[in-house]
Amino acid sequence: MTGLSDPFNRPINYLRISVTDRCNLRCIYCLPPEGISLLPHREILTYEEIAAVARLAAELGINKVRLTGGEPLIRAKLSELVAMLAEIEAIDDISLTTNGILLKQYSAELKQAGLKRVNVSLDSLNRDKFKRITRHEKLDEVLKGIEAARACGLNPVKINMVVMRGINDDEIVDFAKLTIDIGWHVRFIELMPFAADNPPEGHSTGDKTGINTQFMSAKEIKKRLGSLGRLEPSHPITGNGPAKYFRFPQAAGTVGFISPVSQHFCFNCNRLRLTAEGKLRPCLLSDHEVDLRQPLRSGASPEELKKIITEAAQSKPQKHQLTKGKVSGKRLMSQVGG
Repeated sequence: MTGLSDPFNRPINYLRISVTDRCNLRCIYCLPPEGISLLPHREILTYEEIAAVARLAAELGINKVRLTGGEPLIRAKLSELVAMLAEIEAIDDISLTTNGILLKQYSAELKQAGLKRVNVSLDSLNRDKFKRITRHEKLDEVLKGIEAARACGLNPVKINMVVMRGINDDEIVDFAKLTIDIGWHVRFIELMPFAADNPPEGHSTGDKTGINTQFMSAKEIKKRLGSLGRLEPSHPITGNGPAKYFRFPQAAGTVGFISPVSQHFCFNCNRLRLTAEGKLRPCLLSDHEVDLRQPLRSGASPEELKKIITEAAQSKPQKHQLTKGKVSGKRLMSQVGG
């Protein structure tokens, strides 16, 4: 097998890069109300360092990059990083995951710099519920950001909804209707166990005695959509992720389901994650990390750095350990970007 791969012969061609651990929301499944202790700026990789890592990873076989956070758009001059990544010939897809609050402000310059598309996290269309989930009143900004992204060609704009029983599951049908009415691409995401010491209300943390009571499986979510008609399998829209896509016969948009808990997709996982402070994380739900920042700043040669990236890929586990009650306890979701 050519290119980068893991011990189970899965090709690794996708790098998710967290550019910051800071966020301008406090979503209940991601952060406590008071936030977290933030990294000093000197510990966060510079854009030049991120681009250097991406260039080396591209030489090994990475051809898709996604920028995440925290909230990536709060890092200054993000379009400069996008432009650096766009200059790497082997990288043919640069995308962004954002909460959308600043998307209207920056979408045009990001597009011009070379960004291909965006995913927007949006868990409610109801103002009061949006405030409960995010602890901020920013729904209008998010909706305007989505429209700005679509207008400037950052397509397909995908809307990510984390479904939580008793909190926003009554909006599942409302979100799905938007795939018919205005052509949105909506992905329903199962609540993930993450960071075992998170506060319990709404957080993506597995209850010590079983699955979080707010958890709803993709199968149940899909069943809720029966009132809208028959879902037909659809070819995946642009991207490199784990969603399974469907479409209502009359819809321009698609409905996707991401099921990391009930039907894990580890068997075809193709990604590595780079944290804001330069740790390579082979598995989202494992605390194992490989440090790149220290050798990068100590003058390691390109070949030495590529060896570290290769070793990180080779340390990728076959699958997560959620069924054994093991969840990542070192970091909150905001610190690895999903």
